[in-house]
Amino acid sequence: MALDVAAIRAHVPALKSGTARFDAPGGTQTPQPVIDAIASALTTPLANRGRNTEGERNADRIVSEARSALADLLGTTPGTVVFGRSATQLVYDLSRTLAKGWGPGDEVVVTRLDHDSNIRPWVQAAESAGATVRWADFDPATGELRPEHVEAVLSPRTRLVAVTAASNLIGAMPDLPALAALVHSAGALFHVDAVHYASHAVVDLAAIGADTLVCSPYKFLGPHLGVLTGRAELLESLRPDKLLPSADTVPERFELGTLPYESLAGSAAAVDFLAGLDPRARGSRRDRLVASFAALEAHEDALRERIERGLADLGGITVYSRAARRTPTLLFTVAGLRPADVYRELAERGVDAPAGSFYAVEASRRLGLGDEGGVRVGLAPYSSADDVDRLLTALDSLPR
Repeated sequence: MALDVAAIRAHVPALKSGTARFDAPGGTQTPQPVIDAIASALTTPLANRGRNTEGERNADRIVSEARSALADLLGTTPGTVVFGRSATQLVYDLSRTLAKGWGPGDEVVVTRLDHDSNIRPWVQAAESAGATVRWADFDPATGELRPEHVEAVLSPRTRLVAVTAASNLIGAMPDLPALAALVHSAGALFHVDAVHYASHAVVDLAAIGADTLVCSPYKFLGPHLGVLTGRAELLESLRPDKLLPSADTVPERFELGTLPYESLAGSAAAVDFLAGLDPRARGSRRDRLVASFAALEAHEDALRERIERGLADLGGITVYSRAARRTPTLLFTVAGLRPADVYRELAERGVDAPAGSFYAVEASRRLGLGDEGGVRVGLAPYSSADDVDRLLTALDSLPR
C-alpha cells in the first residue's frame, strides 16, 4: 500500500513552517496525537505510581501502556522494557553494570561504523575494568560491516560485542542474525544499537539475536526518551547500582528515579501513530506495525532512489551511502564546498539538511571525512516527493 503522505503531514504541526525537512535522523517532528497524549498526561491528575489515588492510578496506567506499546514495536515483552533519559544514558548504565563482571584478559568488541554512544561507554567501561577493547572495521568503499569483519576480532575471551543495526551516518544495515550467531558461538553477549534502525524497519529482538537493544522514541515521531530491552533472563541476572528503597524488580531496578510520565504517554501514542500508517492493516498492534512499516519502507525507498538519481544528475557530488542494505539516509559532499556551507546555503533556501559527523566520528574519519563529516539527508513518514524536488533544486542552485 502507498502511504497517504498528505494525511500524515496534516497531523504534524511543525510542517506548517514550510521547510523541507531532511533532519529526521537527528529527531523527527511530532504528530498532533503524540502532542495530545503528552498534554493529557500533564492536565489530568498525576502522582507517583500507586493504586490508591486517581493520580497514582493514572501514572501506573501510563507506564503499563508505554511498556506494552514499546514491546509491540520491538518484538519483546512489556516486562523487559526499560525507560531512561536517553539511549546514551541507558548504554552507559548497562556498560557499567556488565563491567562489574569483567577483568584483565577479557575483551570487548566495538565497531568503527557506530555512533559514539555505542562505542565510548563500552570502551570506558572496559578500561575501568582492565579489559581489552578490540575494534571491528568496516569497508569504507562500500560502507559494509560484514560478518568477517567482526569474526576477525572475536576470541574465546570476548565478553560482549556492540554493533549498530543501522548507521546513523550512512544508513548501512549489517546482517545482524549472522553477527549474532558468530558472537554467541564465541560465548559473548550481543548488544544492538537500534536508534536509527527502529525509525525505518520492524524490530524483532529474537530474530535479530540481540541480548540487549536500545532505541529512542524521538527518532520515530515520539518525545525525547531512551528505551532499553533485552532477554528477560539476562536482565534478571544483572544488578545495577540503585537506591536502597527503590524497586528491585525488573524492569524497575534499571530505572533511576521517577519516570517522565508525559514522555511515556507520548511514546505510546507514537507507536500507535506508526501502527496506523497503513489504515487498512488489521489484527494486533504488532500486526499493524509490521504492515505499516512495510508501506513505510516502500515509500522511503522510492524517495531515496529519487534523491540518488537526482544527485547523480547534478554532478560534483560524492555519495558515501553505498551499502547494499541501507536506510533512506544519504551522506554526501559537494565538490568545492564545505559541508557546513552547504548546510547553511540549503537552510537559506528553506531546506533543512544538516552537516557534520553526527556523533559517528569513527565512521566519518574512516570514510576520510574527518570530524567535519558531510551533508546528511534523511527521510521520515512525512517526507514527500515535493520535499525531494525542493532539495534537488536547492542543490542545483548552490554557488560552485
